[in-house]
Formats: sequence, C-alpha cells, structure tokens
Amino acid sequence: MNSTAAVLDRVVSDLDLTIESAVRSAGLGGMSDAEKMDVLRLAGEAHRRLDALVVETVASVDTRPAGSGVPTFPAVFGCRNMNELLQRALRVDATGAGRIVKAAGAVHRDVALTTGAPLPARWPALREAMLDGAIGIAGLLAATDPIDRTRDRITGADRLRADAELAACARGLDAAKGDATGIEPDAPDIEPDATAGPPESGPPATPDDLRQFALLIAIYLDPDGAAPTEAQAVQNRSLTIGRLRNGVYPIRGALLPETYGQLKLLIDAQNNPKVGGPPDLGVTFRESGDAEEVLDAFNTDPRAVIDPRTLPQKQHDALAFALIIAARHDDMPSLGGAAPTLVVQVDAEAFVRGTGWAHIAGVDTPVPVSVAAHAACSATIQRVLFHEGRIVGISTTDRIFNVHQRRAIVLRDKECLIPGCHVPATWCEIHHVEEHSRGGPTHTDNGVPLCWWHHRTIDHSGWEIRMTNGTPHIRGPAWWDPLQKWRTPRPPLPAWVGG
Repeated sequence: MNSTAAVLDRVVSDLDLTIESAVRSAGLGGMSDAEKMDVLRLAGEAHRRLDALVVETVASVDTRPAGSGVPTFPAVFGCRNMNELLQRALRVDATGAGRIVKAAGAVHRDVALTTGAPLPARWPALREAMLDGAIGIAGLLAATDPIDRTRDRITGADRLRADAELAACARGLDAAKGDATGIEPDAPDIEPDATAGPPESGPPATPDDLRQFALLIAIYLDPDGAAPTEAQAVQNRSLTIGRLRNGVYPIRGALLPETYGQLKLLIDAQNNPKVGGPPDLGVTFRESGDAEEVLDAFNTDPRAVIDPRTLPQKQHDALAFALIIAARHDDMPSLGGAAPTLVVQVDAEAFVRGTGWAHIAGVDTPVPVSVAAHAACSATIQRVLFHEGRIVGISTTDRIFNVHQRRAIVLRDKECLIPGCHVPATWCEIHHVEEHSRGGPTHTDNGVPLCWWHHRTIDHSGWEIRMTNGTPHIRGPAWWDPLQKWRTPRPPLPAWVGG
C-alpha cells in the first residue's frame, strides 16, 4: 500500500472510532450546540479536502488514445468508462460521478510536449482554492459552469481574470485589493489599525454565492451570449390552446423573454409564501352521490393549514387570478363598452341546489354548476356583496413601504440581505433597520429586504444590520465570521468587468 493510501486508511480508521464514540454511543446527544456546530464545520473541512483528493486523482489519469494498444485506466479495472469506475469505487450515482469527471476536467493539467513539465490548469486559482479546502466539487462547478458556457466568446485572459476573482470570493477576499471581501475601511466606526498585519480573510462563499457571482461576471464578459437573434425569437413566439379534453384545455407555447419575465412575476406574486399562495379556485373532490366532503384519513392537518395543491396547480391558479386582474385593469381594451367580463349563466334554482349545469360564454360545452359557485366564492370576476340591494363588503390593504419604495429596495438589494439566503427580494418583507417603533423613518435608506424567517428571527439570530450612507452592511454571528466585521452582503463586481 502506497503512502497516500496508508494515510487515508488511518483517516478512515480514525473516523470509524469517532463515529463509534460520538454516534453509536450517543455521544452527540450530550454535546452543546456550539460543539455540534464545530463538528459540522470540521466535517465540512474534511469533506472538501477529500473532494480535492478525488478530483485531482481523476484529473491525473493520463489519456490513452484509442488504437494505442494500451488499455484505458477504467478498462484496467473492468469498467467501460470513468463514470462507471467512480460509481463502483466511490459508491456514488451516475450524476455524482459525472460531476467529479467534470470537475477533474477543470483542474486537469496537460504536459508540455517539449519539456514534459505540467502546464497550468484551465482554472489555476480555483484549483488552488480547492487544494486549500476553500471549496469542494460543488463550489468549483458553481464557479466555473457559468463562465464555461460562454465557450470561446471570451478571451483566455478574461477567463483567468474571472478565475482570480472567483477564487478570491471563495476565500472571502477581494482579489483586487487583497482585503476581506466587502469590508468598507472608510465606513464609520471601522478604525484603521496601524499595527495590523496582512489582510485577514472574511467568511468564504457558499456554492450558491459563487454561482451568482460567476453569472454576473459571465453576463458582463459575454452580454450577447449564445441566445438567438431578436428576429428569430420574435418569429418563434407562439401560444396554442387545444380542444377541451378531460375537462381541461391543453396549452402550449413559446414565450419571449420579456413575456416570460412578466408572467413569472405575476405567478411569483401569487405563489409568494408570505401571502399563502394564489386564491384556491375551489376544486373539491367528493364521493359520487355523497353530499358530504370526503375526509382524508391520513390528513394530520385538521385546520387545513397545509395546501394540498401541487406546484403546477398553484401556477395555474396564479395565472387564472392574474388574468382576472388584467381583465378589469383600466388599460385593458373594452368589449361592448365594458371591461372583458367572464359571464357564467346558471339557473337560480340549480345554483341554490348546487347541482346541474352552467354555461360559460365562449365555451362550447356546459360545465358543472359548481363552477359558478367557485366564481362567486373566489371573486374571479368582481366581488360585490349585496344584502337586500345594499353593498355590504369592502376591504382595503396597506403596506408600510409604498410600492415605489419597495421597487427601489428590490432593485438595490435583489434578495434577502442575509448572506447565503437567496430568497428573491420580491418575496421578502421590508425590514426597518432602525425600528419604526423607535422613530425609524419609512425611507429607502432605512429599509432592507428580509425573508419571512430571517425577518422574524433578526433580533436573536446573531445577524446585525446597519445602514451607512444608504448602503446596507451586515455583521454575522461568530460561527459565520469569527472576525465580527461589518461587511457588504455580497461581493461587488470587479471594476474591470464593466469595461
């Protein structure tokens, strides 16, 4: 057994002993929260280094061209290819093996034909970050995939610049300045230390952070991308509604990006967890001939808090609700001198009984009378409640931050302010950095987006937020940032990217 394998064998033996003492003997149960956090942190350190060892081993396998008479590395061990070998050796699935092979390609080093010396990897800085344990396979692929998709549309020099920036982000550093990413040295109450040594690293980035940073760099380096031309996209747009089948109309199409973007906003607005999802269109399931609703014997949610709809069903209901709102908008062209109005015709007695048939204008076949009841119940057209000719139902909603302020804050911050939380800002609540109850103004300089969870736990979660000249800064708990410094929520784009 070679020395590397011998070291790994001892590591495995030590891990077995650790699992025996900490898991099988219930040692983990007696640990404090801080001790468990240390276990997770150090296990992550070990995991990333094992990732590096696996990837570098695969990357070191020499290529043996077909017809050379020399069996390939996988063939030596009775496997068709590297993917199959990794599945068997590491006991991972095909997807996991594929990710390892792809990561190995990113750090593979060719050999110079004249000297035999190894050449630099395609991503040298990220390779070093992986060898140092700053990132694992997930982080490496998250950083390289968006740039690799630009293919040959960017120069090698730009790719190496992106490599340096992404590696610095992975370590929590600013590649251009050499200091911790996001630290504002000129911000108030951050005193420069004349005796300080070399710049210290800040909290490292997660794979999701790296992916978003890499996407931004890729957009700046390759703004046109490989997308079809505008003329081709316009030509390819389509929307087709099929014939009624099994009680529904099938719909197919291809949306222009701006159309998709608007539709996605409408659907997201309704599927926002904060508002409880789009209004239920009222679909229920009953046994034939039984007027009582069938109860699910396995439903442990007697208050009906759990929404049983699937995601596609929620998206359908969100689209339906958006169409209802659009129909009554002032800018919608009128039909017959009035806003486009869904007309449901139903016999009064049938409506009261809840049985029979109704007719929808423009639909060839009759629908159950329950459709009319659903329309009235869910306000699918316009809900006006009358009692003996008198309007009795009016409701209004208010927001602390008005719509214009919210849009500006969303544009500035883009997502939940807590690092690593990528809930879109459009789904977030707007948090008063200086509490409203203590006189904090309802102003964009005092508002930041926080997701539902982080908004409700901000007072005791260890995260702190402040505003400096209208720019949000955040200080995280000690487990995230032992230096406890104020930082910008995410690293800024390097100056060179914008050209």
